Amino acid sequence: MPTYEYHCPHNDRIVTVVHRMMEEIHTWGELCSRAGIAPEDTPAEAPVAKKIGLTILARSGHLGCDARPPIEDAPARPGPLVNPNAW
Repeated sequence: MPTYEYHCPHNDRIVTVVHRMMEEIHTWGELCSRAGIAPEDTPAEAPVAKKIGLTILARSGHLGCDARPPIEDAPARPGPLVNPNAW
């Protein structure tokens, strides 16, 4: 899931949360609930804005090509079976 940063103009704080792309957060109360933080002195209904950009963990399969790491450089995947051709 992608990581998003939200800015609250009321308290000038930026909070980072992880959620699905189809989900939307509109208020400070929703953001605090998602991030697991206390709202403190900011009203729960204060609006927040998603900052432009997002961070996604990049893997070779997501780089727009089908390049694969060499077998000797590939990290072992956890589990009982390691199949180097599974990349």
